[in-house]
Amino acid sequence: MSLINPPAKGSGKGKGRAGGAQRNDNNRIYAYPLPILFEPAPLQSNAVFKKIGLDVTTRVFKPQSEAIFDEVTRSVWVTSREHSMLLWRRGFFGKGDLSRSEPTWLARQQNTQRVDGKQLTSEEMTARRRAERQQFKLDRAKAIAAVAEEAEVIFATEGRVVVPALTGPAIPSAATWRLNRPSKPDETVGNNLLDPIDNHQSEEDVEHLQLTLQEAFFLSWGIDCLTIFNSHTVCTIDQRASMTLQEIWQTFQGIHHPLNTHSDRFDNPFLVYYVAYHHYRSLGWVVKSGIKFCVDYLLYKRGPVFSHAEFAVVVCPVYEDPDDQATSPFSLPNVEPFTWSWLSTINRVNSQVQKTLILSYVTIPARSRVSAKLLESPACLSHYSVREVVLRRFIPARMRD
Repeated sequence: MSLINPPAKGSGKGKGRAGGAQRNDNNRIYAYPLPILFEPAPLQSNAVFKKIGLDVTTRVFKPQSEAIFDEVTRSVWVTSREHSMLLWRRGFFGKGDLSRSEPTWLARQQNTQRVDGKQLTSEEMTARRRAERQQFKLDRAKAIAAVAEEAEVIFATEGRVVVPALTGPAIPSAATWRLNRPSKPDETVGNNLLDPIDNHQSEEDVEHLQLTLQEAFFLSWGIDCLTIFNSHTVCTIDQRASMTLQEIWQTFQGIHHPLNTHSDRFDNPFLVYYVAYHHYRSLGWVVKSGIKFCVDYLLYKRGPVFSHAEFAVVVCPVYEDPDDQATSPFSLPNVEPFTWSWLSTINRVNSQVQKTLILSYVTIPARSRVSAKLLESPACLSHYSVREVVLRRFIPARMRD
């Protein structure tokens, strides 16, 4: 059984329509929301359970992936190509360190060497669309300038005043404009984006999948499908020892206090942001970094390949005890009351890209109420709470109905 792609299924409704083949391929490749599979249980084991009154027809299968913790970048690296694609295609975890999101460096290198047609990656398709959009603007500006020049000639020769038209047969529009691309073998696009790793296996892939600390801990603790090694202890494959859950828990918190101080703080940045990440992941959302839009997280219904993010999340820590905030050694953002100019700026940026802004208030438990010994394990996460406030920018011209 393939660990990356689910078994092929019949064609869906999109067959025969524009983009239908690609939609079917995406539905097949990204069919699983998490790196967990449910397989039919063997008949022998099912018969045993039936004797005691249980009907077990499926079993959980968790393919294990391996990664290396990197202290300098405060991230976790998945260097295996197979493991990287598995985590990306089953939940969209991490990003390629040499790519915009999906790890496609190897596919892009292969495309530059192919002469019998290429299968464009998502980054290459985005670059092509941007180039076509720029060319359309240049052609439209050139056509408008030609019409204006023609009006000047008519006025100079005949004395008639002609107002240059901004629309018409001579002015290209987004609906009618087509790029005159020469037909070359290396520019033919395949019908799908399937499995670039199945071809040219001899090429070395230098790209790795980079996981945030929140993603890595969710995969390791929440799903139990990721084994993490420390970069300081990795020697050879036979000698290396994986980090225990306790070591991962302490190491990820220790990133923010390398001198092993303040280890008894509930406002550790790793804990605060992991609470928000785990909250939305457990509700079925695909959570990605929102630094591009000045927010902490972006929420996708299914994933980046299916649609744009629908919500933008700003994490706002709230101290249950004001004394904890006064003595905090961490400078958590958005703790102090934000200004209206900041709120208007963030809301306007995300409204223009059709995203709904969510202020996610993470309540930090008071040290006077909760024992610091709970910080020794993830049991302390149950004492945090998350509340959301949804903000929408009011536009009178669009929202009258």
